[in-house]
Amino acid sequence: MGETKAVGVMFGSKAFVQLLANPLVGILTHRVGYSLPMFTGFVIMFLSTLIFAFGRTYGVLFLARSLQGIGSSCSSVSGMGMLAERYPDDRERGNAMGIALGGLALGVLIGPPFGGIMYQFVGKTAPFLILSALALGDGLLQLLLLQPGVVKQEVEPPTLKSLVMDPYILIAAGAITFANTGIAMLEPSLPIWMMDTMGADKWQQGVSFLPASISYLIGTNLFGPLGHRMGRYLAALLGLLIIGICLMMIPLARNINHLIVPNAGLGFAIGMVDSSMMPELGYLVDIRHTAVYGSVYAIGDVAFCLGFAIGPAMSGTLVNTIGFEWMLFIIAILDFMYAPLLYLLRNPPTKEEKKTLINEKSSVRYITYQNEEDDDE
Repeated sequence: MGETKAVGVMFGSKAFVQLLANPLVGILTHRVGYSLPMFTGFVIMFLSTLIFAFGRTYGVLFLARSLQGIGSSCSSVSGMGMLAERYPDDRERGNAMGIALGGLALGVLIGPPFGGIMYQFVGKTAPFLILSALALGDGLLQLLLLQPGVVKQEVEPPTLKSLVMDPYILIAAGAITFANTGIAMLEPSLPIWMMDTMGADKWQQGVSFLPASISYLIGTNLFGPLGHRMGRYLAALLGLLIIGICLMMIPLARNINHLIVPNAGLGFAIGMVDSSMMPELGYLVDIRHTAVYGSVYAIGDVAFCLGFAIGPAMSGTLVNTIGFEWMLFIIAILDFMYAPLLYLLRNPPTKEEKKTLINEKSSVRYITYQNEEDDDE
């Protein structure tokens, strides 16, 4: 298990850099709009993928992984902010973000099986060259459809401090962190655990994540609209409970087939949480602050990155000290403990001036004054 720590640190470097970049990107979107930072993210991701294709030393690969953090920050914060702005209706926003998170699923969770199979049968360079070509296509689409340029916000954005001090935003963001910490810990540690306990080949190690990627895709698209109907707080609460149960089932597996159900349940439940809490962040800004979304989705992406920074970085140390099984049990217990807090999002209070608009009732009372001349007449 000695290599787990080095692999975990490299995995976590991307999320750690993204963690630092997110607040800066959020502020940048307030000044220049969303399309220009998004295109910048494409350029950085394209370059980092090429470095991965031809890099051979740990230091070069570490640099490429860290660059991905900056590129992902630009893309994620700008993308979610743009969707929140383009879809002001809460139901439509949830649908759009569910679809977008489904796209994220293909990137974040289908990577391990794709990489494992390609590495086993083709080699290290080929998968990254394919990804570079896909990234180039994405950049061309952005140039044609979004036409990146500077667009300044017309209203005063909420300060990052006011958003961070909002307890309801923190609860929603915390749910995203706890939901993703488990899968983040599994990314570097599960393949090595499978190799040690099952003698799994590289392609089997990668394929083990395939049920999670497919079910995450289903979960995000299903609970984008469904979360709005049943209550996003409830969808996220149930999602955290399911995540905890699935994490406790994984160490019981004795062959790759035993991993299908818990990994599928894990991906589906993470999709429940992500597709519920991302639109919830935009909704909370609408009712409690001003409708400018760059900084709140910087916070949302920070929450996501915390899971993927803490998880891989700590997984190696935890596996070596308390073991793979207890590491997952502890994360499961934390998910169980956090889940009840989401009930507080059932009916979050709004700013007084927002209540008037939302409830379509005004508490303002008007007094009519008459001139003295009118009285004399």
